[in-house]
Amino acid sequence: MTATVPPAPLSPPTPREQLLNRIQRDIPIVRRPYAVLAREVGLTEHEALEILREVKQEGVLRQVSAIFDTRTLGYQSSLVAAVYGKDELDAGAEIVNGHPGVSHNYRRNHDFNLWYTIAVPPESDLEAHVQKLHELSGATLTRLMPTLHLFKIGVEFDMTGTEDWNAKATPQYTSAQRNIGYAVTDLDRAFVVEFQKDLPVTEEPYADACAALGLDIDEVAAHAEKMKAAGALRRVSAVFRHQKAGFTFNAMGVWAVPQDDVAAVGRKMAEFKAVSHCYLRPTYPEWPYTIFTMVHGRSKDEAFGKIRAIEDEVAPGVNHAILYSTKEYKKIRLEFYKPEFYAWAREHLGTDA
Repeated sequence: MTATVPPAPLSPPTPREQLLNRIQRDIPIVRRPYAVLAREVGLTEHEALEILREVKQEGVLRQVSAIFDTRTLGYQSSLVAAVYGKDELDAGAEIVNGHPGVSHNYRRNHDFNLWYTIAVPPESDLEAHVQKLHELSGATLTRLMPTLHLFKIGVEFDMTGTEDWNAKATPQYTSAQRNIGYAVTDLDRAFVVEFQKDLPVTEEPYADACAALGLDIDEVAAHAEKMKAAGALRRVSAVFRHQKAGFTFNAMGVWAVPQDDVAAVGRKMAEFKAVSHCYLRPTYPEWPYTIFTMVHGRSKDEAFGKIRAIEDEVAPGVNHAILYSTKEYKKIRLEFYKPEFYAWAREHLGTDA
C-alpha cells in the first residue's frame, strides 16, 4: 500500500508555531535564551514568554530541562517487553511502575503486552533488577531489548502541520555522539541534578542552577559544551505532552531487517523526520524484529501512514509489525541519582544498588 502524504496547508507557519517547533530542538545556555529564540521567529521576548507560559498552563508544555545520555553517564538501560495474563496486566504494571528507574510503561497490542524502559546506575545489575520485576509483577515471560545501536533519538513534533510524512533530516543524536567510558566528575553530577529539574519559563531560567553550582552563566555554558562534546549532554529543550499537543496516537514499527542490511536500512529510516526513535535491538525465537522505529500522529491514520511511508521508500516487502499503545501506565523524565532508587534496591535486592 502506498502512503498518502497530506498536502501542506496554504498558510505559512505562524511565529507561535515556529517558536513551539524551535524550542524542541535546543535552548541556548545564555543569560536570556528566550530573547534569542524570539528574535529568530520574529517575536519579542515578552511575546515568546507569554506563549510558553500559556502552553505550559494548558499542559501542552510538560517541562524545559536538559536531556542527558544514560550510557555516557555510565547508566545501564533497556527497553523491556513482557507477557502477562489479561487479568494480571494492570496489577503487574502497577508493580513495575513502582521501580524508580522505570520512566515509561505502556500496554501494547501484542502478545508482549507490557513494554517499559528502565535505567540503573553504573554500580547496579540491570538484569537483576529486571528479573526481580519479572518475579514481583507476575510476568509469564520477560525479554530484555537493549539498544545494540542507536540510529536516532530526538522527539520533535511538527507543530506547524506543514511537514510531509516522508520529510527527511539528518538525525541530531546517534551512537556516534556517545562516549562510552567517559569519567563522570563531581561537577558533572551536580550539573545533572540541577539541569534535570523543570527550568522556569522566565527571562533568566538558568539563574537558580547557576547559583546552586556556584558558577556564572558563561562558566555553566562552557561546562555544558564539554559535556556535549563527551556525549553526556544532548541539549536543553522543551518536552511536550504529545497527547495534549494533539499527537494522540503513537506507532512502533518493528522490522525484521536481515542482519547484513541493518546498518544501511537503519540509517535511512532514521532520516525520516517523523521518526523520533530508531534502534537496533536483539532478536529472540518469538521476536524476529531487528529495527525499531517510533512515530507519533494526530490520528491512527497519520501514524500508520508515516510507517507506510518508511515501508514504501526503505523496506518494501520486509516483514514488519505495528505496535501501538492502548494504555499509558507511566511516562516521566528519568531522574539520575535519585535516593528512591537505592531504597528500592535495598528493599527488594538487599543491596545498595
